[in-house]
Amino acid sequence: MRVVVQRVVSASVSVAGEDVAAIGAGLLVLAGVGIDDTAASVDRMAEKVAGLRIFADQAGRMNVGPLDAGAEVLCISQFTLYGDVRRGKRPSFDRAAPGPAAQPLYERFCETVERAGLHCARGVFGAEMLVSLVNDGPVTLVIDSEDLEQPRRA
Repeated sequence: MRVVVQRVVSASVSVAGEDVAAIGAGLLVLAGVGIDDTAASVDRMAEKVAGLRIFADQAGRMNVGPLDAGAEVLCISQFTLYGDVRRGKRPSFDRAAPGPAAQPLYERFCETVERAGLHCARGVFGAEMLVSLVNDGPVTLVIDSEDLEQPRRA
């Protein structure tokens, strides 16, 4: 799984001109499911995101997690995070899981975030969406589940 996490003041998503979901302060998560993802890798990614200490403490340091910050989450499915542009001009999406395999894992990610105690609003899986956000910081992280399996660098 590959996610882009952005700390936001607010974020919203609409489909075909209809508002679908909106959050106040929290995290906008763009989530792509890869062909090798499993329930275990998705759970680990969701737990990582739900525990990210990227909100300011009283000293202004990023040291507070989303739950303690009273943050919300807006999660948007985005297979294009697996776009491979190493060859040619048109991205290849061979490493992205197909919709029928990706959708249950995307839902599992959102449910795991909710089990961590966070409200998790969602976009519409597979739809063309318009996503709006006011980035806070800006703070943006890219996290790949494959990287979570690697040892920390010394």
